Amino acid sequence: MPLKRLYVAEKLAAGAELRLDEEAARYLGRVLRLRVGDTVHVFNGDDGEWSATIGGFGKGHVTLAVHDSVANAAETGLKVQLVQGISRGERMDFVVQKATELGVVRITPVLTDYGVVRLDGKRAEKRRLHWQRVAASACEQSGRVSPPRIDAPLPLNGWLGQPRGDDSTNLILVPGASRPLTDVERPPAGLCLLIGPEGGFSERECDDAGLAGFEAVALGPRILRTETAAVAALALAQGLWGDL
Repeated sequence: MPLKRLYVAEKLAAGAELRLDEEAARYLGRVLRLRVGDTVHVFNGDDGEWSATIGGFGKGHVTLAVHDSVANAAETGLKVQLVQGISRGERMDFVVQKATELGVVRITPVLTDYGVVRLDGKRAEKRRLHWQRVAASACEQSGRVSPPRIDAPLPLNGWLGQPRGDDSTNLILVPGASRPLTDVERPPAGLCLLIGPEGGFSERECDDAGLAGFEAVALGPRILRTETAAVAALALAQGLWGDL
């Protein structure tokens, strides 16, 4: 039987008693079909992974008893930040889900010239929280214990103008670029990948990215959809320099 894993917000330690909400109770009881006494692994992104047993289901809640810390080797040594042009609905959810499965540690959604999505402050935060839940669910499935950080959406030119203060290898995917991603040397520190939305990047955005230190690279002779490009680039990076 596959291991059952659950992301929780609570602090984890041996002997802790967790009281989780109705959503967790429904997921454990109705989706995973677990019962009192069954074992589940829990994680919160900070305290590692722990085994716990289901103590009981109540009206609108479930209780768990935390027992032992569990070794976990699912986090990658390749630190990747994905700066993703926001695409519509399920496409963006797909990118967040697959990027999480492929080990990305940070996702920065950006608004671009050719992007079709427009978000004000309240809607932007609502989408960020939704993407954070998508990432947590992907961690449950993939074995990771640390969901990627999901930044608040912001305009690409605003993000490019921010000081980053790191030594990441900065790459922007541009169809037709003369240098393929496979020719890039192993990043000595982290890797930052900049990928456009459905309509790609404008010429101005490509120029701005170049001024900000991003090198244009290509994935091959074909133009890929935004969600395909993200998965292909991340999988290739993990194959070249990570743990795939």
